[in-house]
Amino acid sequence: MDDLILLMISICIVAVFAIVIVLNLIQNYKVKKIKKLLNKLEIEKNVIDCAPITPELAKIESFLKNEKLEVMYNDWQERLKNIKNYQVPRLNDLIIEAEYSLNQSDYKSIIYKIARLEMETYKVKTNSDILLDEIKTITTSEERNRAIVTNLKAKYRDLYQKFSSCKLEFGEIGNSVNLQFENIAKRFEQFEIYMENNEYTEVTQIIKSIDEMLKHMEIVIEEVPAIVLTAKTILPKKISEIEDEYKKLINIGYPLDYLNVEYNITEANNKINDIMTRLRVLNLEDSLFELKVLLDYFDSLFNDFEKEKINRNNYEEISLTFKERLDKTNNLVEEIFTQIDDIKNIYDLSKDDLDLLNEVRKELKSLNNDYKALVDHTGNNTFAYSKLVKEIESLVLRLSSIEDRLDNSLDAIGSMKEDEVRARQQLEEVKIILKDAKTKMRDYNLPLIPKNYYIELNEASAAIKEIVRELDKKPIAISTLNTRVDTARDLVFKIYGTTKEMLKTAMFAEMAIVYGNRYRTNVNDLDKNLTYSEILFYKGEYQKSLELTINILNKIEPGIYNKLLKLYGEESK
Repeated sequence: MDDLILLMISICIVAVFAIVIVLNLIQNYKVKKIKKLLNKLEIEKNVIDCAPITPELAKIESFLKNEKLEVMYNDWQERLKNIKNYQVPRLNDLIIEAEYSLNQSDYKSIIYKIARLEMETYKVKTNSDILLDEIKTITTSEERNRAIVTNLKAKYRDLYQKFSSCKLEFGEIGNSVNLQFENIAKRFEQFEIYMENNEYTEVTQIIKSIDEMLKHMEIVIEEVPAIVLTAKTILPKKISEIEDEYKKLINIGYPLDYLNVEYNITEANNKINDIMTRLRVLNLEDSLFELKVLLDYFDSLFNDFEKEKINRNNYEEISLTFKERLDKTNNLVEEIFTQIDDIKNIYDLSKDDLDLLNEVRKELKSLNNDYKALVDHTGNNTFAYSKLVKEIESLVLRLSSIEDRLDNSLDAIGSMKEDEVRARQQLEEVKIILKDAKTKMRDYNLPLIPKNYYIELNEASAAIKEIVRELDKKPIAISTLNTRVDTARDLVFKIYGTTKEMLKTAMFAEMAIVYGNRYRTNVNDLDKNLTYSEILFYKGEYQKSLELTINILNKIEPGIYNKLLKLYGEESK
């Protein structure tokens, strides 16, 4: 037990020593880091203190020949003294305070002091750098400025040579360009004068103005020939062509007022004059763009003229076709309403049919009025043909709608006429069929005709009379007539079928009895059955007579039905 306690105490002691060592190491690391930072800041302070401001100021003393430069020199001296006598010593004091706090292990205070020292160092360094740059602007200006001016002179010569080689392309603006080159040359002379007098502050403005003037001249040399060519040659020619074409089209009746050609030509000429006025003082702002807009406008006018020509041809073609269709429709409607009373007397027209015709007539009248108004506007040259084409196309659609509705109405009337004709044809056909049935019945002298046959025959005859009665009515009710025709046709075909079937059965039954007579004396009960079949035959029950006879004979001679059927078929042929 004592050994365990001793072991635990030993471990605690070792842990404490380890913690103390780690803390010391961390503390030493922090101290080294702070010292390194302080050393860096002190180096920066020394760099500021050793900045070559004084030697640069000494250079200026040799060319202090104007009051402005002297004022600047005195200001720089004051600022340098402030840096040397106040700002740098202040940095020294802050470094000393920070080192003292570090020695006292006052880590909370040293963090604040280092941050303050960094800010002050940055501020002093910025002041020193700005001061040095300002001084160097003067001390190095001669060499730098002469290098710049040398390049500008080379650029000047290139531009002037380019201008001289194509001077004719500048036209009347050539004098203005020449004058501007002379102004630039005078600026070069001013540069030399200011350099001789060491007026370096003015030299910078001279160089800047020369550079801007040469940049402007680059644009002038590049754009002026194009502007002059467009404004003095291309556009005037295009305007002249537009005027000629415009007058020509106006003289042959094209309505072009909506294009405002004359007003826009006046405005275009004013704009060209304005551009040339500004060009004489080498003001090129938006000139090429404005000229391009004018060119595009006049090109679009030519397109508008061509569209009007095309639209006029389309309008005349559509109008001609429309007029023919309209006249045809007018004549047709007039003819229908001239005969409408006769049509109503002949056919039982519905209220919807009459309303449709009246509505078509009303819409056609409105269409004629609108077309007349369109023709009047065309003759007055009021509207462009592009608009007239749209109007005539709208009228064409309306006419097509009227024609479709009129066709439907005419189809209804025509259908009535066709139904009447068809009814008369079918009346003749059913009469012939019924007559044929009667003839067949008379040709085959049957002993007895069943009452049902007479009933069907009377029904068919009555149905035919109903057709005649409907056809004699004025006006004819077509729907009723069609019903009567269908009924009569069905009844006549029924009686015809009944006639044909009855005659066939009777003939077949009679043949079977005649064929069976050969077995009367030889077969028992045959005579009795045949006699009964004959009785049925004379009673008009031909189907029963046939069935009885065939059943009897089939016992004597199997297959007799097919044999008789074959014989009946050959006799029929």
